[in-house]
Amino acid sequence: MKLDRYDLAILRILARDGRITKSRLAEEVNLSVSPAWERVKKLEESGLVEGYRAEIDWTTAFKGSRIVVEVTLSRHTAQDMRRFEERVNAASEVVQCYATGGGVDYVLHVVSRDIDHYQRFIDSLLVEELGIERYFTYIVTKVVKKVAEGPPYWAEEAL
Repeated sequence: MKLDRYDLAILRILARDGRITKSRLAEEVNLSVSPAWERVKKLEESGLVEGYRAEIDWTTAFKGSRIVVEVTLSRHTAQDMRRFEERVNAASEVVQCYATGGGVDYVLHVVSRDIDHYQRFIDSLLVEELGIERYFTYIVTKVVKKVAEGPPYWAEEAL
């Protein structure tokens, strides 16, 4: 799908405020309501807009722990990676998981009640023989920057 400056502006606004009204969105992108809303529907249908949701910081509400985990698998077959990814997708403790290149296979963002709960979770992964060769744990001490994902800074240049 080819994006123009209006589409990009709509995406940027929706990333910042998914609850914006149709009329306010139209006003911000300098279109009338119908054309602006037609563009939103087109962006949704194309899959660029994946959904709308509230971002909740559960660790603030319930004093949990955020942990970043680097995982390296001992083997890199499609079956081994699929088995690990299926297990991670089933784990409620894992809120994000990225497959990466460059020495580490996966980076996980884990939220747990406390460090003991996290360690029991990791121990369960190791017992399940998912092929984890090694893992490194990083306790998040504070969130320095967190923004809704908008278009990359270079997107305007691509138009």
